[in-house]
Amino acid sequence: MISIEPEVIEIEGAEYLGAYEIKLIFNDGKSQIIDFNDFLLNAKNPMTAKYRNEKHFQNFKIEYGDLIWNDYEMCFPVSDLYNGKI
Repeated sequence: MISIEPEVIEIEGAEYLGAYEIKLIFNDGKSQIIDFNDFLLNAKNPMTAKYRNEKHFQNFKIEYGDLIWNDYEMCFPVSDLYNGKI
């Protein structure tokens, strides 16, 4: 059987694991756990730094295959997330 890979990698699911870690599931079946802790601790931009508040951080959603916060106030390239980087 031939496996057909998607042309564009998108995020299909996301689960908050705690301690600023999110498990992402991509449309090709791959999953990746991303730890945002260091990124948030080192953030200088006040729009990003506010997500150190865990309640704000947990308020993410998937829109058009992207992981976003507050209408794209914070988002990351899907290819980076797919490769476990931010």
